[in-house]
Amino acid sequence: MIKGSNVALADLSDDVGSVIVSLGWVSPTGEGDADVSVLLLDANGKVRSDSDFYFYNHPVAADGSVQLLGKTPTADGSEDRISFDLTAVPAEIDRIVVAASRYDEARFGELEDVRITLGDAAGEGLLRFAVDDVGAVTAVIFGELYRRGDGWKFRAVGQGYESGLAGLATDFGVDIEDDAAEDVQTEAALDAGADEQTAATPPVPAGVPGPATATAPTAVPAPRRPEGEAVEPRKPAARPRTAKKKVTLPRTVKKTLAENDSWKAARLFPVSVLKSDRDREMRATSVLLSVMAQVPEFSRRLTAGFGAPAGRMETFTEVTLPHGDSPRRPDGVIRVERAGKLWTALVETKTNGNALKADQVQAYMDIAARRAYEAVITLTNDVALEGSPLVDVKIDKRRKHKVALWHLSWAEVAHQAQMLIRHEGVGNAAHAWLLQELLHYLQHENSGCHGFQNMGPAWVPVRNGIDDETLCQGDARALEVVENWERLIRQVCLRLGGELGQKVLPVQRAKRGTDPNERRNRLADQLCRDGRLQAELRIDGTPGVLAVSADLRTGKLRTGIEIPAPEQGYPLSWAKRLVRRLAEAPADLHVETLVDNEIGGPRGTLEKLRPEPADLLPKDSGTGITGFRLSLLKSMGSGRGNAETGFIRSVDDAVHRFYTTVVVHLDTPATRRAPSRERSAAG
Repeated sequence: MIKGSNVALADLSDDVGSVIVSLGWVSPTGEGDADVSVLLLDANGKVRSDSDFYFYNHPVAADGSVQLLGKTPTADGSEDRISFDLTAVPAEIDRIVVAASRYDEARFGELEDVRITLGDAAGEGLLRFAVDDVGAVTAVIFGELYRRGDGWKFRAVGQGYESGLAGLATDFGVDIEDDAAEDVQTEAALDAGADEQTAATPPVPAGVPGPATATAPTAVPAPRRPEGEAVEPRKPAARPRTAKKKVTLPRTVKKTLAENDSWKAARLFPVSVLKSDRDREMRATSVLLSVMAQVPEFSRRLTAGFGAPAGRMETFTEVTLPHGDSPRRPDGVIRVERAGKLWTALVETKTNGNALKADQVQAYMDIAARRAYEAVITLTNDVALEGSPLVDVKIDKRRKHKVALWHLSWAEVAHQAQMLIRHEGVGNAAHAWLLQELLHYLQHENSGCHGFQNMGPAWVPVRNGIDDETLCQGDARALEVVENWERLIRQVCLRLGGELGQKVLPVQRAKRGTDPNERRNRLADQLCRDGRLQAELRIDGTPGVLAVSADLRTGKLRTGIEIPAPEQGYPLSWAKRLVRRLAEAPADLHVETLVDNEIGGPRGTLEKLRPEPADLLPKDSGTGITGFRLSLLKSMGSGRGNAETGFIRSVDDAVHRFYTTVVVHLDTPATRRAPSRERSAAG
């Protein structure tokens, strides 16, 4: 689409009762980001109240019409997705504005390929609009959905705001509380009080901020108070919140009352009786679906992105459905009722290292199409990659009813449960306890739900080929290793993000529009040439990108980060401050000074630099320092599996160790995230 054009959704698809809108961009540095927001407007072009404004701290509409789904990594950046149930949008809402904003002084001109796409309930892309000329703005209206008769249309807008999200929201009638001198906070935080909120919010490691803010640190959208209601005294809040109080569980485990370690706590979902893969599949399916039916916050996290509406959910296992001469029994069925309409998905589950069977998934797709079901969801330990489906199925284009095929990894399920019970909270303590039992089950060694856990049969031949220099470019086995490396990195992001309560995303440095398969082929050729697997992770609130490199020739794993030099002060004070910040970091941490020419700067281990930080300074006082590179080396596991001595475990441990012992001690970059007190005053 071009700027200003519009189109009726019904002209693009027959299945637009619910749609997924994706806002995307590419950061050349791998560090740029933005936050999405949605405003529901009446016929006067204004919000009815501040509850019609959805952003990072108010992500879900009570009626299910809007849900911010968060970020998803793509081949060349990331996408922020929003689920709209257009059948649930109140009749008095005439227009839905979709926008995004950057924080602090960042501008959209620093990003590339700024775009919005829209897909129907079956996951099929319907339209795309590239937003141009956004250089100096801090907020952009990407597009809007608006009513025409009984249907909905989409208009490509592309309007920028130099005043950020605060200016945009004010234009549409949202009350902005503007007071930079105070710690502004939301209604829910005021009601909860400082003590309750501290108890409900788990501690966050040093240097790790809360949710991303969206504008300059001077304004936060605040709910309107009913007339006549007394204003309570302000109390400091740990983080801004516009939603009602949520229940989280503490990270520290209470002291056990057991007499000795042989006593095992009673669990809601026992795993000791599981003897076979079939037992594990049946138990895992039943455990997951039963918790989904009882905890709406959790089920919406898992299904909203698949086009499921917000409504009454029931789940079933071992359902028999007719299919020719031999009935089929999918592992599970999810049904959601809303406004008298049913949304149905068949579920096929695999545990341990078992792979999906293409003929089995094809049969479920055919059954779903005949019975007018909406989706088939596969759930395994594997991680699906863009452009590389786990199974190939044939879609009958002649059928009017379309069925979407979606995939979930057990690691993603565990990640969502951990995010809710440790960081974001759920509606009540019973729901938090259910999620904790589910998480305990998924993480148990006998459940078979451990996520990606095998580098594949090509791992050993590729390692041997690199050792004896016989691996040639174009070898399909190298491509298989590269694909599994990408799966592993995505799982590492999920695990670290769940632990921190932060967005952790893999950085894909690729040219705009690069086909993901072409990118992987290029990385496979690079692996054949230099024997290295490399990846980068972007973690909210860190001063740089965390780099991971596995050298298959030397058997070493390197984790590192480059941090920029301060804009003010003197080089010696920079070096001393850095060494002080790393007082608790490992003594074998390598520190290298980055200079403004191609020749490397001084370097040394932290153990040697602690008494003499000046050793980090170039001998030539005229040489400019651009930053510092910190890195740790460790031996990598050789096995292809997930054993203690395996490659997968060693990568996971290396990233976790580097973050918790090095990155957590670094200064939070002021240019990317404001401190929590400033962030609570941002809108």
